[in-house]
Amino acid sequence: MDFTYLNNTLESWAIALAVLVGATLAMHWLRRLALHRMQTVAQRTETLADDLVAKMLRKTYLLIMITLAAYLGSLALELTERQRLVISRIAIAALILQLAIWGDTLLRAWRDHSYVTDAPRKASRTILCFLMRLALWVIAFLMVLDNFGFNITALVASLGIGGIAVALAVQNILGDLFASLSIMLDKPFEIGDFIIVGDVLGSVEHIGLKTTRLRGLGGEQVIFANSDLLKSRIHNHKRMETRRVAFVLRIAYGAPDAQLARVPALIREVVDAEPMAAFERAHFFNYGEWSLNFEVVYHFQSPDYIAHMDTQQAILLEIYRRFEREEIRFAHPLSIVRMADGGAPLRPPAGNVAAGAFRH
Repeated sequence: MDFTYLNNTLESWAIALAVLVGATLAMHWLRRLALHRMQTVAQRTETLADDLVAKMLRKTYLLIMITLAAYLGSLALELTERQRLVISRIAIAALILQLAIWGDTLLRAWRDHSYVTDAPRKASRTILCFLMRLALWVIAFLMVLDNFGFNITALVASLGIGGIAVALAVQNILGDLFASLSIMLDKPFEIGDFIIVGDVLGSVEHIGLKTTRLRGLGGEQVIFANSDLLKSRIHNHKRMETRRVAFVLRIAYGAPDAQLARVPALIREVVDAEPMAAFERAHFFNYGEWSLNFEVVYHFQSPDYIAHMDTQQAILLEIYRRFEREEIRFAHPLSIVRMADGGAPLRPPAGNVAAGAFRH
């Protein structure tokens, strides 16, 4: 009489064990052979594909190979339907785990890609990689639960309700996180850019997951929540190629018309003398309450603020010198009070008028 264990003879167990050992050794040998060849190819080429395959082979674990080999060995045994279902589910779970590990390896390799050197792009890749890895492992976890017979529909529904509650509790943090991701991807500004937000002027020092830090003109550090920053109107002066400059010159009333006609040409000469300034126009554009107003517009051919101010100063000083030579007077506010003969006001005091009116 043959000895049996769990309804299988020793011969069946021996065959199952041989399949287990043989399949494990075969998979392990194939993994080592493929890894050796991929490493050899990777040393001779600069492509990313062979490096990725080598990383994935290094992340192929022996325990998972043994689990899959055990499933193959179980095919030689006489098992109940329930036993075969349990073994197949374990094998499928191991396969899902291995696929998730390979996917995680690919995402990490994409994040650490050597061609990305600037800090903002590295930060954006880190955030995206984290979100994709999180989604990958959540999907893998749900697939494993579904494989073992759990009702994931009810689980996902309960997680959805719980997720809404958590999202409401941390909505400000999540808002800053997604605002940071938006800044990294859309790039309205980068580290080193000079920006204006409301009444704050400064250079961007750091873009984080929750806050962005600016260095103000006075040397102080100004910290913005990312969500608040994106809701504001941002002026980025770093990306400005040219600067449009407009100002008004006020000439005193009483200037001869020949002088007024001479002003636009004079201003053009002054602006054209500056190599970084491109003259656009100068016009006598209105009569002010106490001045004749000329509007001047030119373009400064550089985003450099200090250079712009140096040029603006040179233009204004030269205009002042030319006006002095041409005897053109600048206007300033005046209050003129006209007096009647004898120093009395032109109109009687209000009290006398009222008294006279009362007498009438």
